[in-house]
Amino acid sequence: MSGARIHYDAVIIGAGMSGLAAGIRLAHFGRRVCIFERHNAVGGLNSFYSQGGRKFDVGLHALTNYVRPGVKGTPLTKLLRQLRIDRDEFALCEQRQSRVAFGPRGGVSLRFTNDFAVLESEVAQTFPAQIDGFRRLVAAIRAHDDVSLDARPASAREVVRAHLGDPLLEDMLFCPVMYYGGAQEHDMEFGQFVIMFKALFFEGFARPLDGVRVILRVLLDKYRQAGGERRMKCGVKKIIARAGRAAALVLDDGTEVTAGHVISSIGAPETEGLIAECGMPNAECGTRNAECGTKETQAPAAAEGFGIPQAAIRIPHSAQPPGRLSYVETISVLDREPAALGWGDDTIVFFNDSPRFTYAQPGGQVDLRSGVICFPNNFAYPGGRRLPEGWFRCTCLANYDGWAGLPEDAYRAAKTRWFAAITRNAQRFLPPLPPGALEAATLASDMFTPRTITRYTGRAAGAIYGSPVKNRQGRTRLENLYLCGTDQGFLGIVGAMLSGISMANYHILQKS
Repeated sequence: MSGARIHYDAVIIGAGMSGLAAGIRLAHFGRRVCIFERHNAVGGLNSFYSQGGRKFDVGLHALTNYVRPGVKGTPLTKLLRQLRIDRDEFALCEQRQSRVAFGPRGGVSLRFTNDFAVLESEVAQTFPAQIDGFRRLVAAIRAHDDVSLDARPASAREVVRAHLGDPLLEDMLFCPVMYYGGAQEHDMEFGQFVIMFKALFFEGFARPLDGVRVILRVLLDKYRQAGGERRMKCGVKKIIARAGRAAALVLDDGTEVTAGHVISSIGAPETEGLIAECGMPNAECGTRNAECGTKETQAPAAAEGFGIPQAAIRIPHSAQPPGRLSYVETISVLDREPAALGWGDDTIVFFNDSPRFTYAQPGGQVDLRSGVICFPNNFAYPGGRRLPEGWFRCTCLANYDGWAGLPEDAYRAAKTRWFAAITRNAQRFLPPLPPGALEAATLASDMFTPRTITRYTGRAAGAIYGSPVKNRQGRTRLENLYLCGTDQGFLGIVGAMLSGISMANYHILQKS
């Protein structure tokens, strides 16, 4: 390549929630910023797609960390202030109620809403011998500084067991927290547990009537208005490193750009897989790729889920290894509201049918023992507004290797088989329907698998929550390359956006 390269003050890899938020924050302060996104839609792990004339949300069950107007000092209010967003722009509508249901048919249940007193009352009623310990645990959670970038790790299981003596209550608290933010098998780092406990139980669930695309539209508008640049269908193929810095970025189309700072939202091992060491002088670095003599590893995204086993994807050695936890989700579109089937009370149901809750990579393709049921219709939409069709979503743990290597015919057959099993299994935790009632009400359906996640996000092993090891300061081995998003460690949609903001502030704006 010849001629001058384009130079930016900052480049952001990936147009997910955290990348968009980082871009807005930097553009607000006059930085020349460009976001490079390999796919044709923004949102990353929280996006949407069209099929049969319908818009399907992916990722978003609900925006957590919801608080009502006037509540200050919370993650949501900080986010809105930092990105200069009026809360009405997100058009958030509260959940009705949610449940944690344990036992073969959910016989032990804890109900919760956006009012924490409801959960506290449920614990007192269902586990009277544990309520004092539960209140002590709540006090410890409130006192913990979960946004510190220098916090020392501790086992959440150990902390919780210091206050609670009933394994059933322990598991019922961990189930929703893990399903909505757990990257580690069996346990969580206590700071991560605190983030999710506050997000789900102290604050709560909400969503816009039209789903995740409302939030994405607001973020894109703010980014565009602030002067940020964005290139879609053009990802970063390689980060050329020299003298401990990101010297240049090679894009998917072969062109190169330079930047004073690079923020990556695609994950720690995925980012490490892009780095290629170069020993050339600055003037030549990256201009003769065939002669560069780089030491590089194939990025996990290269497999894109097209039947390539995880073992065949070369993951670079990193302090943040790839995650092992992935999911399948079934989506059923109904010709009526779930309430018309008798499913109108619950917004989200977290379920487990076994004596103990097991949060780990399954041995088979799917683990039906636990999961999440989501009814997007069952939020308190204003003025009697409602979704034009009914939606029924079911999520379960899945094993990436059990899906990634399948030939296409076997893959489609497995999806069909598991779709039926997952939707049938989830109905055990809901008011019963007459035989065939759900099938008769179903207009359309779809299902995503770990292979889908890797194909459209580049996440190694389809690990939505990324590495089990988090990097709160977002530093990498290159001094001007930083991480934001899931592997930085702030969780949930609001947490992802705060991660992008925090890394932009901490590494760039506060030091210039």
